[in-house]
Amino acid sequence: MQANNKVVGGLTLVAMVAMIVAYFSPIWWVSLTAPNYPKDAFPDGIRIHFHFNGVYNGCKAAGKGTRMADEVIQGDIGGKEERFNPILDSQKNVDEGAQGLDCVHEMNTINHYVGMFPIATGAPVEKPLAKFFFGFFTVMLLGFLCTHPKRRLAILTVGFAAVAAWAIVDQYVLGHLAAHVDEYVREAGTFFKEPDKIKHWGDNVTSITGMVIAGMIVAMVIVVIGVWKVRGFELMLALVPGLLPLYFVIEYAAWLWFFGHNLHPWGAFTVKPFMPTVFGEGKVAQFSTFSYPYWGYALLLVTFVCLILALLLRRKQLREQAGA
Repeated sequence: MQANNKVVGGLTLVAMVAMIVAYFSPIWWVSLTAPNYPKDAFPDGIRIHFHFNGVYNGCKAAGKGTRMADEVIQGDIGGKEERFNPILDSQKNVDEGAQGLDCVHEMNTINHYVGMFPIATGAPVEKPLAKFFFGFFTVMLLGFLCTHPKRRLAILTVGFAAVAAWAIVDQYVLGHLAAHVDEYVREAGTFFKEPDKIKHWGDNVTSITGMVIAGMIVAMVIVVIGVWKVRGFELMLALVPGLLPLYFVIEYAAWLWFFGHNLHPWGAFTVKPFMPTVFGEGKVAQFSTFSYPYWGYALLLVTFVCLILALLLRRKQLREQAGA
């Protein structure tokens, strides 16, 4: 029994470390390539990295002969320059190879031509709240590590209270929610010129964020009561965080569907609603798209495997104790 506890504890600690590191890591990458983006200047195409808390530039330094999206696409569509919003004008005079290319802005400009929202408008509630859910999962794993029922309840109660207080102070007392909504409205307004509608979207982000925080607190209470009252409920403390790889793929696919099925008439290209590529290679207009998991997703899989093994061992222990 003692040996099994050590194995379960070791697996859980490995899973916890992998999960925490994954939060700060690139989970998925997406790249666009086209004949207009030569390999010597864009070895990885127009590439971005998805993290739990945002989307980041995945491009290396621009090479000699680099052309920006405004030049590339306007050269192809001719006579449609009036539709372009020159978000990258300040980058036109970049010294060749001397400065990195911001591929988040570059991809936003490309997406603009098919009527897509700016990338930053995706997951406006999930991204700023991700750190609190990781805190929630970390407390669950700390509770799973403990085999003493009363100590486990104390760890969960104190830990959940700390995470809930952190979320409320961070989002409301320190004003990070208001700042995030302001940034969301500003980013949405980069291409979308309907301020009243954008303000309504911002109000929705504020309201939904409050509901999600409240829902997380309710979930914490349910977990504490479940562990206290229901035999075997402690297994949920490992199962719920262990499914993080699944949560990410579902969330990622859902937002891709949203972007591909909510196109707007500002696009220079007329594209029917479509499902962007979740995994693998695809084609949109003259662009080839690539979408694959990155090394952060491997850490999530480590978390999954370790927690499933730990859960099965703990489940076996519980059955042996019940039959004793």
